[in-house]
Amino acid sequence: MIVGVGIDVVAVDRFEASITRTPALREKLFTDAERHLPLLSLAARFAAKEALAKALGAPPGMAWHDAEVIKEESGRPRFEIRGSVLQVADSLGVCTVHLSLTHDGGMAAAYVVLEGELG
Repeated sequence: MIVGVGIDVVAVDRFEASITRTPALREKLFTDAERHLPLLSLAARFAAKEALAKALGAPPGMAWHDAEVIKEESGRPRFEIRGSVLQVADSLGVCTVHLSLTHDGGMAAAYVVLEGELG
């Protein structure tokens, strides 16, 4: 059963301007493992975190570091969720988080589908 769906699109040049103007955003938005990735990867991960928040209903108090995008050995992206994000996902009955990322033509996008058990 689908519990939530979220999508987000990021203009890479605007994202770059924001993190250049406010360097502390890298630390606020990204974990240590994510923070040093190339710009396109960061923009896609930001879109992923926004899409996840939307899929969860944008609850207040979610911490950016509680949703980390991990790249599997196959190259497939997935979320590692913990803390405030895990708490909200558990309260909604989420058992699987599906994630798709893309970037092209100066845009980065992410799509998130939250799946729960039929009950």
